[in-house]
Amino acid sequence: MKKVLVSLAAVIALGSTAFAGVNNQTGCGLGAMIIKDDSSAVMLALQATTNGTSMNQTFGITTGTLGCKRTKLVLNERAEEFVASNMDTLAKEISMGQGESIDTLAELLNVEDKEAFATALQANYNKIYSSKNVKMADVLDNISSVN
Repeated sequence: MKKVLVSLAAVIALGSTAFAGVNNQTGCGLGAMIIKDDSSAVMLALQATTNGTSMNQTFGITTGTLGCKRTKLVLNERAEEFVASNMDTLAKEISMGQGESIDTLAELLNVEDKEAFATALQANYNKIYSSKNVKMADVLDNISSVN
């Protein structure tokens, strides 16, 4: 059974460029690729659970497969994973200019002056979150251009 699941994951990973439109709420990964219905909280939970239990989101982010887009400037994989998993919370906190997610991101990016970082993010919110459907890679690219 494990061989079948691994084979299925490999086929999906290699053929992921044929798929489009990954859900913003659960991010990219196998869950979002297999479970297309994102109309309810239950379906979103299934997407997130599939991503989490199969541990494929990291692979997708690193390789640019499974509906994940690589950043232009790879800051670090942990920052990419964090932003992918916390898009909504991070957007909310950046709009307020403070919060635990901003502090965590600052640590992942080795930012020394967290207050200045949070202020810069808040001042450039519209540049960072340039559209309603902005992707994780774009958010990180936009953050790197702000700092």
